[in-house]
Amino acid sequence: MQKLSRHQALVEAILEPTGIQLNGSRPFDIQVHNDRMFRRVIGGGELALCESYLDGDWNCDALDEFSFRILRFGDTVTLQKYRQHWASILMSGLLNLQTKKRAFEVGAVHYDIGNAFYGRMLDERTMSYSCGLWRSGARDLSEAQLAKIRLVCEKLQLRSGQRVLDVGCGWGSFGIFAARNYGVEVVGITVSDEQARYVVEHRGNLPVEALVMDYRDVPERFTAFDRIVSIGMFEHVGPKNYKTYMRDVARCLKEDGLFLLHTIGGSGILCPWIHKYVFPNGILPRMDQIVAALNGTFRVVEDWDNFGADYDKTLTAWHANFVRAWPSFLNTRMPDGRVYDARFYRLWSWYLLMCAGAFRARKTHLWQIILSKHGVLGGYRPYR
Repeated sequence: MQKLSRHQALVEAILEPTGIQLNGSRPFDIQVHNDRMFRRVIGGGELALCESYLDGDWNCDALDEFSFRILRFGDTVTLQKYRQHWASILMSGLLNLQTKKRAFEVGAVHYDIGNAFYGRMLDERTMSYSCGLWRSGARDLSEAQLAKIRLVCEKLQLRSGQRVLDVGCGWGSFGIFAARNYGVEVVGITVSDEQARYVVEHRGNLPVEALVMDYRDVPERFTAFDRIVSIGMFEHVGPKNYKTYMRDVARCLKEDGLFLLHTIGGSGILCPWIHKYVFPNGILPRMDQIVAALNGTFRVVEDWDNFGADYDKTLTAWHANFVRAWPSFLNTRMPDGRVYDARFYRLWSWYLLMCAGAFRARKTHLWQIILSKHGVLGGYRPYR
């Protein structure tokens, strides 16, 4: 029997409690194509695991289940050493990676890679790039996204004639739906030129704006909104800016208004491969970080809802759409000239499926939080 290298033995020890095997026969087992992956992973942790996959050192037919097993059943002490590089912890706690100067990086790197691409990966009815609501009995991705948007509108208790600020409006799915079905006026802000262009092209005659700006640059005239919503944007704010964010949102909201914050929740620590390849400077907030940031702005948490398990189904649906659409994008160019190549395919499969496994393992969450400045008289009645 061939003697295992020290690095391979360490990798096998890490995988042992998860049930994942090297060169096993099940879809979630690792198929090793280059033994250098063992040394890379032990030396470089989570980022090296991703990069060795991108380089073709190993493969796995079910990355979502691989991710689930690593996060759900992995030995906690060993796994923490394996997953978190000290630099990620220091960068998360000491540096402000989300300054105004850096705020538009994620727009250029991630959101501006092509509206045509996102139109094929997301559902075409809403172009919603956040967790769908499957617990409502949705039969497909479009129904799940519409159910989510409708839930947001009901939780905000929208009424005709209200003014709504959408912080991180994406491709306008909420704003267009709310204006059409609830008679409200919506001002959306985004750091993506492509997203803003899409909203303008698809809003029709509805009172929906889409402005390219950072939340810290919202002008003083943008005040006295009846409602404010932020869906899937808070992950780009960063812990050094949470209090600033809450202060700026509160400044724009009427004293009796409601703010709905829809955000992924996690460890509060920078994920190295997501930071480098997917969402530059993105950090998932912890619950205590959000609560601490509310001091002096929003005094009452009216409702805190978690339906993160639904993100598993959303991500796997996006991945299925991505795989189906891929032949039409391979070797074509993005708006900025980059190419949709084989490495891009592996990266996005990794991103979508590894994240699906994290939600399945309940290591990341999806929170919808209703906040008010002084509390709703008589109590807030959330929509269910």
